[in-house]
Amino acid sequence: MFSVRLIFLILCIFFNGSLSKLERLDHPVTKSDGSLNILVVGDWGRQGGFNQSLVAHQMGIVGEQLDIDFVISVGDNFYDDGLKGDTDPAFEASFSHIYTHPSLQKQWYSVLGNHDYRGNVSAQLSHVLTQKDWRWFCRRSFVLCSGMVEFFFVDTNPFVEKYFTDPEDHTYDWSNVLPRDKYISNLLYDLDLEMKKSRATWKFVVGHHGIKTAGQHGVTQELVDQLLPILEENKVDLYINGHDHCLQHIGSDR
Repeated sequence: MFSVRLIFLILCIFFNGSLSKLERLDHPVTKSDGSLNILVVGDWGRQGGFNQSLVAHQMGIVGEQLDIDFVISVGDNFYDDGLKGDTDPAFEASFSHIYTHPSLQKQWYSVLGNHDYRGNVSAQLSHVLTQKDWRWFCRRSFVLCSGMVEFFFVDTNPFVEKYFTDPEDHTYDWSNVLPRDKYISNLLYDLDLEMKKSRATWKFVVGHHGIKTAGQHGVTQELVDQLLPILEENKVDLYINGHDHCLQHIGSDR
């Protein structure tokens, strides 16, 4: 009896140690040909200002033409300093009251940007916001399965060293992130595990910060060193990000 219990305990430890902690979601494919049409937007939450309302209008037109399935937000959802709490009126002012076109009444899947981390992070992750607007879904990191595609949403903010060593006059909400090294290690482990399990035809990764970029923020060396090798090893087809406020398409021969 002792040996049986011991073996069972060892199996449980091994099994639990191999489980990813990333939440997995399914978004059903509705088109008969299996195709998927999405919109991607980032760095947008400005209560209609800085051309946000104009872009939202055009998104609505394009969304109708493409018959989109859902929208992806790559972070910096609320400027300048995220949300103050789950009752912050900036949520409606920057989201619900802006993206009103019928074609945009689809699910939104969001990650966090550096500006979001300057506010109350748990507010954006709260189910309270989903109760206010059913379209809203935001997590630090998660996996979205939709037909032939799997999207791996990654919280890139804790990778960036300067947010910890030189935050300037900003205060970041690192609740549930510290200790940082452990957080990053666990995230990379879970991400690698989920990618290795994936049987999707296409694997897309979504994050806020660029890995390699010609934009003003420059290359995010921490992501080059830590995240990129996992993407390459698992033959990821596309990395989608925001942060630089410009449109880029960077390819690779590798």
